[in-house]
Amino acid sequence: MNADNPNPAAAARHDWTREEVQALFDLPFNDLLFEAHHVHRRHFPPNQVQVSTLCSIKTGACPEDCAYCPQSVRYDTGLEKEDLLAVEEVVAQARAARERGATRFCMGAAYRSPKQKQLQVICEMVREVKALGMETCATLGMLNADHAAQLRDAGLDYYNHNLDTSPEYYGEIITTRTYQDRLDTLERVRNAGMKVCCGGIIGMGEAAADRIGLLLTLANLHAHPESVPINQLVQVPGTPLFGSETLDPLDFVRTIAVTRIMMPRSHVRLSAGRSEMSDETQALAFFAGANSIFYGERLLTTDNPDLDHDQQLFAKLGLEAEPAADNEDLADSPGSPGSPATDRAGADVRS
Repeated sequence: MNADNPNPAAAARHDWTREEVQALFDLPFNDLLFEAHHVHRRHFPPNQVQVSTLCSIKTGACPEDCAYCPQSVRYDTGLEKEDLLAVEEVVAQARAARERGATRFCMGAAYRSPKQKQLQVICEMVREVKALGMETCATLGMLNADHAAQLRDAGLDYYNHNLDTSPEYYGEIITTRTYQDRLDTLERVRNAGMKVCCGGIIGMGEAAADRIGLLLTLANLHAHPESVPINQLVQVPGTPLFGSETLDPLDFVRTIAVTRIMMPRSHVRLSAGRSEMSDETQALAFFAGANSIFYGERLLTTDNPDLDHDQQLFAKLGLEAEPAADNEDLADSPGSPGSPATDRAGADVRS
């Protein structure tokens, strides 16, 4: 690839080869970021970032054995189990997230697959959050076709179900559900007419070839996920992956850049692990095509940068929150990163 010419990969493709993806990863760092940033500008406003908030609506006691996850009942991580939250509590959290500038509210539950009684409550949560004018997302484990249809009818916009890693490395991380199980859930979500949020985790001891395998699988789906979260492993004491070798920040940025080139119209999200990233790493990731973050001090069970720090980072980089899909006025709410109120306060917020 020539950094002086437009990248032919700017058009969405679904026929990537391993050799092509390897060639992207092998580019000199500056050339790769040039290519990725060029693609990003062709499809998105370059200084807007979609802002989501993630809420754990049911925590812990998951029967799965995902080696990275503190919510697994198989590992002693000190996490307190919490039953499914009341609808009113979730709506209150969504309203607070909206007031702080989030335009999408994501609800996560530690299930292998939700039971019908649980799903009825979650569908009511979706309806109530949707009524606030926010986009809605849920991650509830595996879905059958009926589950997917019920969530769609409730108004769910996105369903998150990550592939986590490559098909080849997957068995080293999870044994309680198959890779095909995950692909089947994604297909049911698509068939129901919802948008897909699907990505993976890097820094789990995988080889570079496994990062290629993950992105190949995602980009060669018949439709690219509308949202692609790229997580950096958060090492939690008590999980099997605690003590893994720390990921090189430049390897993370390379992965963001290749993701952007391969899936040019997808939102690429900086997800778990952002609290351990420097401002400089995040700035490079935004330049490489990341344009979505989780906003708020907590993800499901792990830390996230605090609101003041994110507001300050947005102000330093000249970034602003992407307007809500259905209500652009939400982008001007007082807590919104990059809103006039945030910009004026930029010098006063703490690092």
